[in-house]
Amino acid sequence: MTSASPWWSPHVHADRRPLLLKRGRIKAAVHAWFQARDFLEVECGILQVSPGNEAHLHAFATERVFPDGTRKPLYLHTSPEFAAKKLLAAGEERIYTLGPVFRNRELGPRHACEFAMLEWYRAGAPYEALMEDCAALLAEAAEAAEARLFTHRGHVCDPFLEPERVTVAEAFAKHAGIDLLATLSEDGTADRDALAEQAVATGIRIVFDDSWSDIFSRIIAEKVEPNLGQGRPTILCEYPVVEAALARPKASDPRVAERFELYGCGVELANGFGELTDPAEQRRRFVAEMDEKQRVYGDRYPLDEDFLAALAIMPEASGIALGFDRLVMLATGAPRLDLVIWTPAAE
Repeated sequence: MTSASPWWSPHVHADRRPLLLKRGRIKAAVHAWFQARDFLEVECGILQVSPGNEAHLHAFATERVFPDGTRKPLYLHTSPEFAAKKLLAAGEERIYTLGPVFRNRELGPRHACEFAMLEWYRAGAPYEALMEDCAALLAEAAEAAEARLFTHRGHVCDPFLEPERVTVAEAFAKHAGIDLLATLSEDGTADRDALAEQAVATGIRIVFDDSWSDIFSRIIAEKVEPNLGQGRPTILCEYPVVEAALARPKASDPRVAERFELYGCGVELANGFGELTDPAEQRRRFVAEMDEKQRVYGDRYPLDEDFLAALAIMPEASGIALGFDRLVMLATGAPRLDLVIWTPAAE
């Protein structure tokens, strides 16, 4: 698509239409898969008092105007997570939702400011159950698209193979030669200088005001992610606690959390948690994230006090968010996300 040939041009649409029809078949297969397993489809409101409280997550702001002229700031949600967890607190046990979410400051062949997210939760289930769900859904998507392999920009992944499971520490050692756990204390706090020293030795560029998380993210992007999901899907698990704001620590090692990401063809597809249900700890983490957002971007988002209150009665659960458009992109072999979105937003 170009400025001379927008997506609605008949010849452009004719090229995209086969991919979009496959999108519809994948969507139908996903709904059937969840309904066959007694998941309840829910619809989460898009307007929220808080769009999420992660430092590098950016939202679209709006406001509600009441009949008397008073105004209340609101945001388009970046994920249905807060609303879905409130439904778990209300008593729902297996829920899923597939709908639009909105993220600002994102642009590129794998990003869109408005995209479709598939999110689901299992009350009382370990987060390993979500890993099994992911493996099954990859195969479902491939079958619906009549694809033997996932392909993306020269990379290939077999969605019918059992995903490999690799811890973040193992991936850092293998692909970057970095001892990640040596930079984390027993209580999960991170040693910025220890990680910086190792990163520089492996060729990662560091600047003076980079935080531990900045360096971690750069190593992931430059050294680790390109090697994941090659040949077969990869589940990258046991993220450091400081990189898992909504996940509970692993009982066996409090330095890391019950968080994993799913990869195919070097593309991140999903992000899953064993959910944190301690409202005091969640508040502490949110405040720390917003302090970092204020430092880096000069902005912060309010906390959703209803969400923190709901955590106090929310059952133990696991939940995950999967980028549906990215799944379709890999299943159809499309080189860009906008090719598999019916009406992509103007960039």
